Amino acid sequence: MSRAGTHEAARGAALVAIARRAIAEALDVNPPGADPDGDWLDAPGATFVTLTLDGALRGCVGTVEAHRPLGDDVRDNAVGAALRDPRFPPLTSEEWPRVWVSVSVLSPAEPIPAAAEAEALAALRPGIDGVVLEAGRRRATFLPQVWDQLPDPAAFLRALRRKAGLPEDYWDGEVRLYRYTAEKHGEDDR
Repeated sequence: MSRAGTHEAARGAALVAIARRAIAEALDVNPPGADPDGDWLDAPGATFVTLTLDGALRGCVGTVEAHRPLGDDVRDNAVGAALRDPRFPPLTSEEWPRVWVSVSVLSPAEPIPAAAEAEALAALRPGIDGVVLEAGRRRATFLPQVWDQLPDPAAFLRALRRKAGLPEDYWDGEVRLYRYTAEKHGEDDR
């Protein structure tokens, strides 16, 4: 592994350790070690923390826009994924030992110019883009790893509209799309 790759792996492991410690503290179980530190954790960052339990999604919470220090963003999103994801009941201390934690660090989002759905579909980069969809007061995002379950751009966009609370075929002049990339860091598979 190159020096840059080793450095990136160490940063990823530090982010996962921060997430794991924050959840352990929130569950009042024995948290592992002290949080890693470094000036890089004080720089603004946008992250998503994803939890899986026995191979199934168990929580995923994050921020698309960097508005606080990276370390704080990971901590808050980790606790949010464990305790505040509205799709799931709060994680229990009994489930905790079987949970797999991953942290995705997002790049700044950039607009995808598309006046029509066909233009949007042509502009999407499956497997690369995380996508934010906005329409009026509705907003939803899918991380790049969602392409693994929805590799067809049309199906991806339909599911994203559904997640935003819109009809699957909804498109009009108020629809705005943004793309970002994500560096995903996770624990060894459990």
